[in-house]
Amino acid sequence: MTDPSRLRIGTQEREDALQALGEHFAAGRLPVDEYDQRVAKAVQAETRADVEPLFEDLPQPHPSFLAPPPPIPYGTPSPVPYNLPPPVPYDQQLSSRHKVPAGVLQLFLPFGIGRFYMGDTATGVAQLITAFFGVGVLWCWIDAIILLVTGGTDGDGRRLRG
Repeated sequence: MTDPSRLRIGTQEREDALQALGEHFAAGRLPVDEYDQRVAKAVQAETRADVEPLFEDLPQPHPSFLAPPPPIPYGTPSPVPYNLPPPVPYDQQLSSRHKVPAGVLQLFLPFGIGRFYMGDTATGVAQLITAFFGVGVLWCWIDAIILLVTGGTDGDGRRLRG
């Protein structure tokens, strides 16, 4: 986490510092020349660290941005520094396998090789066994066309990448 004193300040913070210095000047805590020096430094300040020394020897009021953050009550979850995307349900996750290589393997090596590539070994073994009877080759070609057109799922049930 970034050190809060290194954070840049804007016009509103500078105006808050000038107003607090004006109150100290009106209360008689700062002589005119010292007030002028502190105002010049506050106008040129770029970070909180540039403003902090201007109020080290002065009581309240200080600019509100110099106040420490309120303590987080016990049991309160700490704020997340960025928004995390919601988790994707398992059935909507994409596989690490792609549909084009699976379809091409099914088409040119019609022995269930594309199914083995996808991790669907049960269908791959069935296509391999039926390929020896001649029917399995037709099955593999039809399966290849379906894979190339609509995609499919891998052995874990995740959609194949496009």
